[in-house]
Amino acid sequence: MAGNALQTPVNLSSALENVIGRGPMTRAQVTSKVWEYIKANGLQDSTDKRQINPDAKLGAVIGNAQISMFQMTAAVSKHLS
Repeated sequence: MAGNALQTPVNLSSALENVIGRGPMTRAQVTSKVWEYIKANGLQDSTDKRQINPDAKLGAVIGNAQISMFQMTAAVSKHLS
């Protein structure tokens, strides 16, 4: 079932739950909800949409420095178990 990892529910850290809601959820749902949060709060860089400028809540998950959307996925995955 290795090919179905995106559909396997995972547990979320409390910091991640603070951003996207209570788990468990699938990795696909986590990614979708993180993007919903980013867009709802205007956290994409205005000149380079691939860059994320975290607010305090998201910063607790991915760090407070600007991060690319590719690095963000790896940072969020550290909060899944």
